[in-house]
Amino acid sequence: MKPLLLALVLPVLTTAKHVVIPSTSFDSQSDFDTDWSYNYPWGTDHNGAARMAKGQVTLSGGTLTITAKRVNGEKAASHGGKQIPIKYLAGAIHAKEHFNVSRGGGYDFIGEFKATTTKGTWPAFWLTGVKGWPPEVDMAEWKGSGKISFNTFNTSSQVRARDVNYPNPAEFHKIRCEVRDQNGRDVAVKFFMDEQLIETQYGRGFVGQPMYLIINLQMEGSSGAPGPNTDTLYQARKVEVWSYNSSP
Repeated sequence: MKPLLLALVLPVLTTAKHVVIPSTSFDSQSDFDTDWSYNYPWGTDHNGAARMAKGQVTLSGGTLTITAKRVNGEKAASHGGKQIPIKYLAGAIHAKEHFNVSRGGGYDFIGEFKATTTKGTWPAFWLTGVKGWPPEVDMAEWKGSGKISFNTFNTSSQVRARDVNYPNPAEFHKIRCEVRDQNGRDVAVKFFMDEQLIETQYGRGFVGQPMYLIINLQMEGSSGAPGPNTDTLYQARKVEVWSYNSSP
């Protein structure tokens, strides 16, 4: 009698690169609605003098435009136990997908942005925790200083921040952020601008922590005051996200 051979079939994990948000998500309203929602994930207010409003976000020719305009008579916002006067209406969008770096995995976040560096303007392209804060990765942040900031928050006091000069704000610049598992617990974050590596930072305990992806134009706050009296524009195009997370 021939021996009975038993085959134990186990799931094979693969880390094949696959798209989560395609670069065409701003091509039409239906494309946008597939991957994005308006405002912050938690509502219309945050830590600056602008209140987010759907009407301040437009799509045209594959480009997302957020416009901040001066307003009067808005109810104050509340953040961190403080009242913040609202002086602007602006806009934010956030991805419907949550981004959770798995063991051995990670993501690429890519986009082209035209961002102002005028005092009192505060555009951003960033990740923040779904279940609590931190984690936070500011993949690109402009705080009215003529520079662009790349930051990783491990706690409110343990922050790695890199500011570099931001050339030609009237032109689009490509931002790429590579977030990768390092040891099953921490992540490495590589920041690129116009295909040049600017900085590598590390997020402690970020593996397994779901994060929101947000594109927004805030005003004043960390970017100084007073902000401009005229409209401020922030534009994004060709925003895409690629996953390297394992899947069976």
